[in-house]
Amino acid sequence: MRSVTYSMSVSLDGYIVGPDGRFDWSVPDEEVFRLATDEVRRLGVHLLGRRLYETMLYWETADQDPSIDFSTREFAAIWKSLPKVVFSTTLQAVQGNARLASGGLAEEIGRLRAEPGDGDIAIGGATLAAEAAAAGLIDEYRARVYPVLVGGGIPFFPRHERRVDLELVETRPVGSGVVYLRHRVAR
Repeated sequence: MRSVTYSMSVSLDGYIVGPDGRFDWSVPDEEVFRLATDEVRRLGVHLLGRRLYETMLYWETADQDPSIDFSTREFAAIWKSLPKVVFSTTLQAVQGNARLASGGLAEEIGRLRAEPGDGDIAIGGATLAAEAAAAGLIDEYRARVYPVLVGGGIPFFPRHERRVDLELVETRPVGSGVVYLRHRVAR
């Protein structure tokens, strides 16, 4: 069965976006960018909330810029071809290899897990990930922890009243002070 993963850059104090709405502290160096590219390469589908979808629209045309380097062009090609499912109550249409979700999150994940196919099912966006976590749908958490304290904002881990035990699968330093942590949900 395909695993559901949640992977984001996160500040040391646990936020993916600071209180000012900025995430400029998480601009990846080459090594962190390569790690993110390798993660996306292993995906079968990516589930996104509206805000992350709109942020990632950049990658639909990034490869048309002749000044970008090879790794940026490589990521753009992988991202463009990756099937995406967008959860939104405000969007009427989406671009590229994306479709609007036709059902709820649990229903969509159940359908994707039942379909034949390779690659993980990734969840992107804190709101969508919080909904998946509350429903017990996330199998693995992957965090690229940056050496910065932002003091508040949107948390990486959803705030809910239930304990989730995790098993450490991988940890390693990556790039300029970033630490990659990968935990599997203990079931």
